[in-house]
Amino acid sequence: MNTIIAIQGAEGSNHHKVAIDFYGDGIQLKECMSFDFLVDSLIDQSAAIGIMALENTIAGSIIPNYALIDKNNLNIIGEKYLNIHHHLMALKGQQMEDIQEVWSHPMALLQCKEFFKKFPHIKMVEDVDTAEVAKRIAKNNLKGIAAIAPKIAASIFGLAILADDIQTIKDNATRFVIVQTDAPAIDETCNKASIKFQLNHKRGSLAAILNAMSDCKMNLTKIQSLPVIETPWKYSFFVDVTFEAYKEYQKAISLIAIMAENFKVLGVYKNGRPQTIQNSIQD
Repeated sequence: MNTIIAIQGAEGSNHHKVAIDFYGDGIQLKECMSFDFLVDSLIDQSAAIGIMALENTIAGSIIPNYALIDKNNLNIIGEKYLNIHHHLMALKGQQMEDIQEVWSHPMALLQCKEFFKKFPHIKMVEDVDTAEVAKRIAKNNLKGIAAIAPKIAASIFGLAILADDIQTIKDNATRFVIVQTDAPAIDETCNKASIKFQLNHKRGSLAAILNAMSDCKMNLTKIQSLPVIETPWKYSFFVDVTFEAYKEYQKAISLIAIMAENFKVLGVYKNGRPQTIQNSIQD
């Protein structure tokens, strides 16, 4: 694939793994150390596609990313749910007793805190990105330093895995969305949509929207509210829905567009949620 894909973080990160899972090997990456830079690369056309984390089963919604997608009129063209695994890695030949410090993103350190209670001699140091730390250890031959990063980073940078799956909570997943600036052609095989709208303060206005979705056989999978900065005490609602028939989706959004204010379709795409998770929600 020759299209340049912008990811948040470095080669070897979870964003990189999602790009590979979605588009296969041989992709061209543009590494961005923030989501703002990622969006900028789409706007200035130095990248055609972006991979953005949107929510996590532990940390919840990444609210600023909803605002970035909306403000910059990005189109969601797909999604990927990735189980998050944290691995401890260092230079080959290093052992646990050799490690004095472990560097990683603050969230990774927090999610692995229980593991390091067994190693009180190791200092935990916050850094900018999991994979970037792994790359730095390999490039600078840093002894006594370990990284918490995805296993793909150890493979790419030639590091040794000292411990597998060191996260405290084993069932941890992140939802990533694939975005671009252009609206793709409508694919009627798609079965999920992300929409955004605002409502006035009339009693029952949100309930009326939800009833319209239910009447059109749409399944609400996510609802997130964000304040409208320019208007105090007014909120935008970001909603994800799944559906079986595209015509039912069309009927629903035609109704919602009439009932709500500032209605926008953020994307229509194929549901990426694993069946096992879907079943647990339906049960």
